[in-house]
Amino acid sequence: MKAIVVTDQAAGTAGMRLAERPKPEAAGNDVLVEVHASGFTPGELSWPSKWTDFLGRDRTPSIPGHELAGVVSVLGYGTMGLSVGQRVFGLTDWTRDGTLAEYAAVEARNLARLPSDVDFTVGASLPISGLTAWQGLFEHGRLQPRQSVLVHGAAGGVGSMATQLAREAGAYVIGTGRAADRQTALDFGATEFVDLDNDTLEEVGAVDLVFDVIGGDIGKRSTKLIRTGGTLVTIAGPPEARPADGLAIDFVVESDRVQLREVVRRVRDGRLRTVIGTVATLDDAVAAFNPTERVKGKTIIRVR
Repeated sequence: MKAIVVTDQAAGTAGMRLAERPKPEAAGNDVLVEVHASGFTPGELSWPSKWTDFLGRDRTPSIPGHELAGVVSVLGYGTMGLSVGQRVFGLTDWTRDGTLAEYAAVEARNLARLPSDVDFTVGASLPISGLTAWQGLFEHGRLQPRQSVLVHGAAGGVGSMATQLAREAGAYVIGTGRAADRQTALDFGATEFVDLDNDTLEEVGAVDLVFDVIGGDIGKRSTKLIRTGGTLVTIAGPPEARPADGLAIDFVVESDRVQLREVVRRVRDGRLRTVIGTVATLDDAVAAFNPTERVKGKTIIRVR
């Protein structure tokens, strides 16, 4: 089968290439998915799991990508809950070959049914952004109606999802980003917007929850905005500072079938929109991951 592979960590996305790889087999509790669309997060090339297995052994050439939408083609031994021919989408394990390929072997529990009225391209754009936003707000942030939440990167893939979900939950949402992102963040449901290049972040005042996708100095300054009992939730790594009278939580997103269903249900009824930028074929994937200009939205590879 055709797949994108990586062998050189230092080369980043420029080290990707299209190659022929053996078609994977579905182990116990797996399904083999005929991939129709795949999402890709460039940052994953810095994750150790992309290059080594659980024992620290080199596992290259490896196939990147952890988001997919496609059709179940084979059931592994003992697999339950899915059927051959079913449309699915989901988030694959970090330490297995990924989804930038014509086929991917995935644990069945990591997949949810993709409704027939949701395009494969949309389905592949949802798992990481949707689950990260959901888990950050509701599992780790314990967001409640009428609370205030500061969402960094509110016009980006994860931030836009967090903005929409928080607004739907009845929260007061303050988005941040670049000046050009202001209207996009407001359209997604932010009530206020902070231009991180020109506005003063500290003028936001006290908030119940900060959802941080940036880290660094912005993350550190955000800790001072957390009111007593509030929470800083970040996906940018362990926080450099912590709120004086609150919590600081960093987390890595996990697959969850129930949450995937909640996310796609909101997409179907128009309550949740995803941000898709470039859509390219598998043959053109390497070029799409190395654009000459900045691209807004998530890059999706349409495999079929």
